[in-house]
Amino acid sequence: MGWARYHIEKLRAGTTVKFRPHGNSMTPRIKSGQLCTVEPIALDKLEVGDVVLCTIRGDDYLHIVKAIADDGRYQIGNNHGKINGWIGGHAIFGRLVQVDP
Repeated sequence: MGWARYHIEKLRAGTTVKFRPHGNSMTPRIKSGQLCTVEPIALDKLEVGDVVLCTIRGDDYLHIVKAIADDGRYQIGNNHGKINGWIGGHAIFGRLVQVDP
């Protein structure tokens, strides 16, 4: 199970979650250990540039939507230019709405 399983289950149930992810892939936008608030979101509201909690090839990420394809796939990447890959909407669980120290 990935680090975000508990939060993903809460988001699936319609609950906003708060957690402190660790890592540097989203700096300076999100620094390691900052408090992140993620809310459930309808896929039709997602836009390029949104930060989402998602799962790619079994790994959980709080990363950026880099592109949205006409066939309903989403390209996900970090804040340093790395692309994680394309995923379907079933693998996106919520959108970042706030970052606090």
